[in-house]
Order: sequence, then structure tokens, then C-alpha cells
Amino acid sequence: MNKNFICASREMCNYDKYVSAPLFRKSFIIDDIPDKAELSICGLGFYILKINGVDITKGMLAPYISNPDHYLYYDTYDVAPYLKKGENVIGIILGNGNMNPFGGEVWDFDKVAWRGAPRVSLEFCASIKSQLLRFEADESFLTHPSPILFDEFRSGEIYDAREEINGWDMPSFNAYGWQNAMRAEAPRGELRMCDTEPIRIIRQREPISIIPHGEGFLYDFGVNSAGVCRLKIKARAGQRITMRYCERLKDGKFSDSNLRFSTKQFPRYNEFVQKTIYTAKGDGEEIWMPSFVYFGFRYVLVEGIDADQVTNELLTYLVTHSDISVIGGFECSDERANRLFAMARNSDMSNFHYFPVDCPHREKHGWTGDASMSADHMVLQYDVEKSFCEWLRNIRKAQNDVGALPGIVPTGGWGYKWGNGPVFDSILFNYPYVLYRYRGNTDVIRENAHAMVRYLEYIISKRSPNGTVEIGLGDWVPVGKNPDQYTVPVGVCNTIMVMDMAGKAAEMFNAIGYGHMAVLAENIRRDMRDTVRRVYLDSDSCTLGNASQSGQAMGLYYGVFEPEEKQKAVEALVKCIHENGDSFNCGFVGMHCIFNALCDGGEAELAWHMITKSEYPSFGHFLDIGDTSIPEQFHPDGINDDYYSRNHHFLCDYSRTFMSCIAGLKVIDSKNVQISPCFISSLSFAEAYHNLPQGRVSVRWQRTENGINVFIKLPVGVEYSAELSQEACLEVEFIGE
Repeated sequence: MNKNFICASREMCNYDKYVSAPLFRKSFIIDDIPDKAELSICGLGFYILKINGVDITKGMLAPYISNPDHYLYYDTYDVAPYLKKGENVIGIILGNGNMNPFGGEVWDFDKVAWRGAPRVSLEFCASIKSQLLRFEADESFLTHPSPILFDEFRSGEIYDAREEINGWDMPSFNAYGWQNAMRAEAPRGELRMCDTEPIRIIRQREPISIIPHGEGFLYDFGVNSAGVCRLKIKARAGQRITMRYCERLKDGKFSDSNLRFSTKQFPRYNEFVQKTIYTAKGDGEEIWMPSFVYFGFRYVLVEGIDADQVTNELLTYLVTHSDISVIGGFECSDERANRLFAMARNSDMSNFHYFPVDCPHREKHGWTGDASMSADHMVLQYDVEKSFCEWLRNIRKAQNDVGALPGIVPTGGWGYKWGNGPVFDSILFNYPYVLYRYRGNTDVIRENAHAMVRYLEYIISKRSPNGTVEIGLGDWVPVGKNPDQYTVPVGVCNTIMVMDMAGKAAEMFNAIGYGHMAVLAENIRRDMRDTVRRVYLDSDSCTLGNASQSGQAMGLYYGVFEPEEKQKAVEALVKCIHENGDSFNCGFVGMHCIFNALCDGGEAELAWHMITKSEYPSFGHFLDIGDTSIPEQFHPDGINDDYYSRNHHFLCDYSRTFMSCIAGLKVIDSKNVQISPCFISSLSFAEAYHNLPQGRVSVRWQRTENGINVFIKLPVGVEYSAELSQEACLEVEFIGE
């Protein structure tokens, strides 16, 4: 693959000046059907690839969302099946994507060094009767504006069907009036073939209701997910149809106010947020969907249509996310819990577009802290190995000269001064660790070892005089408070996180024989643990810092307490919870720890109650107020509705508690599991499964008249241990014997 790029124009689209997405075509003649033909393409920001009119693009938003000064991703296609003897045509449409991300002005993406007009690099190579035909993108490609008048990744698209050019991507097309392409500057990034799962349309949803709403009609699709809408309509020529997308109603009315930012500072972003406009050509039935964007939504407000055009078929919800496989699941006798598990899965997938993003609407950022707190439950439920490894490559590239990481990846420079810190930076350690633990992947340790050591050296240089680490964000979004009104001191949270990172690094370095690096990391772990205990531990009460829920839960989960202190520490945590009305008040780090800490401490009934109860704050409360995905934070109904997202993944780790603690399937490593279910009194059964590299492991416990039966199925080669109460009867089956 080469770095010879072409473009249609030097002009860049923005909110004030529309520049159409360019079309490119290349006509060539072959004397016979090729034995082999391959095409490689790097389209920046996004591309659609056609051969003789057939769209062969591997997925939506291809190739991969990156900083193009770090990596230039390309895809390779076998195009032989689409070629024919005689004239053939390569057709390309380019969207702005992350090449011209002007809608990201909140995070300075409008000022990034790489910003420019869309461009494409391409190489074609075919073998025809031992003859080689090869060409690349150059000025011989012809270009013309497309009907996509405006496209912006975080805003939307404007499409005028009257500007369509029939047959532009087919042989025998008269390209009179088309212009020759121009040479374009190549971004500085390293060329890399994209090997991660593509973004695809996974399922379709029909509306569950359609009602008149102001000057338009409100379509409700029943579930808050991510994707686009396909429009199907018979319309008048020039009829302009506007579609706006939101995830909740306010006072029964369409509202996208929680997807906006400060009106004074970012007025154009707010004007365009989650909006598409389609102008009809008036030629029979017209079908259209946006090409270079996706949205987070449940509701669509359609304006500009007549009452007789309002049908169920007018809009179809095309749900999109990375095409990753499900490899783990949970079910129990409580349907509310099953619905909560499904809500978590919906949020996980709504926010997985190449890598976990914070929300599918206003930001679409790879926030490192969000992903770090979701790493365990995602690797337990989904085949994310390729996606995690590829994003880690981009995270390493974003590490600066002193070893610091930004809070978002990709970034153009934003996120080093605010938005990071040990909680967020822990992604560099947690991703390799979960892939090593669950999948047995040691290559990912080698790939990230140097970056991990660089980070440890950087972060210990930031210690306070008392040895703690108090920089960066802490236990973000505590219940009922502003995001940074932490209930646990930042020093407690971040010093523990550094301790945990160093401990995981030591374990991983030992696993690959990097003994000297393991000693360095282990020394840091011990030092940080000693510091936490010296500065924050009240040894009489076995409480950390201010004895908050998050502090206690983190201390138990990450191993700050000595074995003889754990029971008293659990009792202190339970006391704190009781004093708060048997409800949690943690931020997202505490929420990652608290339920597992309670279950491991013999308080599974309390953890189950806190998760599933109807009263605020709880996950069960989300069910009762009509949510279908997991929101960004817990607030009483109606409070801060104009601020927070209704679809985030970083609070979904309770789904791991369901699998690992309630059903009892704990993955120790890729060849060992521990079966230790918590027999919740209100449940008659619970079950979970996880596909290890050797095959599926499943556990189910079932109440009977005589007690509880526990059934385990394991592939040959996987070892297990079981911790069961005396009332339980165990039955084990090895698959493949």
C-alpha cells in the first residue's frame, strides 16, 4: 500500500460552508477475467467502495477511526469476482470522518494539525494470463460532487436526491464535465491494514408508535440504541424532509437538550446535532440512509412530510455496531434481572464502534476511563480481542514523550491536561491484563510492556510529598452529584489505581519472562500499597480515607486490606450502605468494585437488592422509569436531565456480578475457572456461560425440594474448583471426553 493520496478539492466542509462529499471514478479495460485481482484503499475520513456499481465496502464508517497522523488504516479487497472482460469502473465516495472533524470543536478537533479535505489512496493489482495490471490513485481518477451536500461525524448529513448521477459508477458512463483529481498531502501516520471487526447493520427495528408532534410526526422505536434510519418515501420533487434524533422525551415532547453543549460557545454544533435532511427527487419510491454517520436514539422527529406519507415503512431503525461475537451470557428466574442484563448489553453494543465510546451521540469518544472500567465485563461477554489490541496500538501511539496518556483516544492533543489520570490511564494495563487472563494472550503483554513501564515511571514522578497520587480525575459521576463531586478522596482512588496497575504489570511481566521489569513493577505496587495504608487506613475501624462506600469497596476489591482485616472492612462497608438506606452512592470506580466486594464478603443478598430494587438509586429504578439502556449517571427523576447521556457503558459492570457472583462462573485464567455461586433467596435458578479458547464453560444452579443442584459443563483441558454451601449438590460434565 502506498501513501499517494488524491483529493477532489482543497476546500473543507464546515457549518458555514457546505462542501459536497466527492465522487471518484476510474475506468480501465481488461482483455480477460483476472486470475487474481486485489484492491487496497485508504479513504480519509470514510469511504464507500464500488466495483461496476456494486457496493463492496466491508462495513460502515470504513476503514477505522484514528488520528491519521498516527495511523492510516487501509482495507484490502478481492475484487476478481466483480470484474468482467472489457471496461470496468472503480467508484469511490468519501466522507469527512476524522479527516475533517469540525464538529468536534468542543475537544479542539477543529484545530487538529491533520485536518483537511477528504482524500484517498488506492492500489489495484490484477493477474491476467500471467500479465500484471497495476495502477494507483492519481490524477487520472475523475471526480465530481455527490448528492451528499454536508456530512459531519458528530452532527449529521444533508442529501439532495436531485443531484444524483445515474450510472456514475458503471461502465459506458459519459463523464463529460468531471474534473481530474488532485494530488493531496499524505498525513504523517503509519500505514496499517485494518484487521478489526467492521461496523455493520446488526438488526432492524420497526416503530412501535407514530404520533403527530408539532409540525411533524414522532417515531418511537421502543429501544434507545445506536444506528441510522432508512427512509422510504414517495415524495414530490424538492420535498425537504428533516429528521432529528433523540434518546428521551421531556414532558412528553421531543428533546435533544441533553446532547447539546454551551449554546454561547458552540452554537453551530447545537444547531446541527443529530440531524439529517433529505430532499426528494420526486421519481417514484425513494430509499435513502446516511452514509458517514451514526446516531444514538430511540425517537425520530420527522418534519416536512404529509399525513398520507406517515407509515410504519417510512422509517426503519438500522442498529449498528462493530460485528463482534457474543461469547458470554446470563439468565435467572427474575425477569427484572434478565431485562437489566439485556439493558447492559444494549449499552455495551450501542457504544462499540471499533472501540468502546462514551456515548453514541454527542461525543463518540474513546474515553479511556470508561473503557477501563468496562474491560472485565466486556471480555467476559464479547469476542473483543482484536478490537482491544488494535485500540491499544492507538493508545500507545498517543502516549507522549514523558509517558502521559490522554483521556480520549484518538485525540488531536486534547485530554492531557484534563480528562486523564490513573483511573483513566489504567486502560493501558487493564486491556492487556484481561486479554491475558481470559484469552491466554501473552503477545499483547509484549506489545505493551515498554509503554506500561514508561507510564509507571511517569506516574511515580507525580507523587505528592506524602507519597500519594492525587492528579487527574477520580471516582467520576457519584450518585446524585456533579461528576467531580467525589465521595472518596482523589488520593485514595488514584493511589489505589496506581497500586493495581503496578501489580497487574508485575504479574504480566513474570508471565512472559521479563523478570527485571516485574521486579520494578512489584516494588512500585508494594510501595503504593504501603502508602495507601500509611496515609489513609484507620486500622482500628478498618476504613480507608473518609470511610466512603467507594473507598471501602476499592480497598476490598484491589487488595489493600490484610486477610485478617477483610471481615471488619466488609462490615464497615455494609454499615455505610445501611446508613445510606441500603443504596449505593459511588462513582464509576466504586461501582466497578462494590458488588463483587460485597458478594466475596458474604453479602450477596445486599448487592442483589441494591442492583435490582425499584427505589432510586438502583439499576432497577432505570427499568421502572422506562429506560432501555444504562444512563451516564444516577440522578433523581428530572434532575440534570439536560446534562447527562441516557446511553453509557461504564456503569454496566453489574452484568459481570450477575455472571461471576450470582451464577458463580469466575474465570481465573484461560484454563481455570472457579464455581462459587451466590444462592440468592428470591431466585429459583441462575445460569451463565463463557466461551474460553478451549470451548464453552457453563454453570447453572437450580433449587429443588431437596436443596440446590449445581451443574457444570467444561471442555476437556479446563480445570475447575468449586466453593459451594453444604446444601448444594454438584454435577460436572466434561465436553469432548
